[in-house]
This record gives sequence, structure tokens and C-alpha cells, in this order.
Amino acid sequence: MPRLILWILMNRVLHSFLDKFVVVFIDDILIYSRTKEDHQEHLHTVLKTLVDHRFYAKLKKCDFWMEKVHFLGHVISAEGISVDPGKIAAVIDWPRPTNITEVRSFLGMASYYRRFVKDFSIDPAVKEGPQI
Repeated sequence: MPRLILWILMNRVLHSFLDKFVVVFIDDILIYSRTKEDHQEHLHTVLKTLVDHRFYAKLKKCDFWMEKVHFLGHVISAEGISVDPGKIAAVIDWPRPTNITEVRSFLGMASYYRRFVKDFSIDPAVKEGPQI
């Protein structure tokens, strides 16, 4: 089955759980919960729903009861969602743009991650003040 079709089907099948305790991206299903008890219930609900719609997961491709998950460039844990440190490094280490196209490219990529980078838009010279 083509991945796009699978993604559409998964979104339809799991629609009532999306953004409550499930995220679907192509052929990945992420189930998240605040407590272990909630997670057990959410896991059971999702797996039963998949079976009811004749979808089955390959056990060797599944990870259960993970404390931390790397998913689409983010790290998801009990502490919340943070950006993968490698993505922040890419923003910090980006070479200085030399033309408008490179500036637009950088701003497009960096603007998404700004909410994860402390003092993203603060100029260090302004923050520290003039040096005398």
C-alpha cells in the first residue's frame, strides 16, 4: 500500500484520538500520555481500533513504554517537547548567508525552531550592553 494512502487511512481510523493522545505521520503512530495508567489505556484503545479496522503492526517495528522518543526532529518526554539538539546545532552553525536566497533559506528553517532556542532573536551586543 502506498505510504500516502496508509497515512490518510490512519488519520481516518484514528481521527477521534488525534491531538488528544495520538500523532500519525505517514506510517508512524505515536501514542503519548501523562501517566502510565493513561498510557496503558491509550495503547489498548489504539491497538484495538487498529485491529477492528483490520490493521496490524509488526511487533519488531514497535517500541513500547519509552520514556523519551525522537520523532520528526523533536524529543518528546515527560518534561514536554523539545527540539533535537542536532537541529539547534544546524541553526547555530549555519554559514553566514551571502545573498537574499540564502537569507530566505536560513530564515525559513530557523523560524520554526525559534521557540525552542532561548534568546533566539536577542543580539548579544544589545543584551550585554555597550562595553566601556
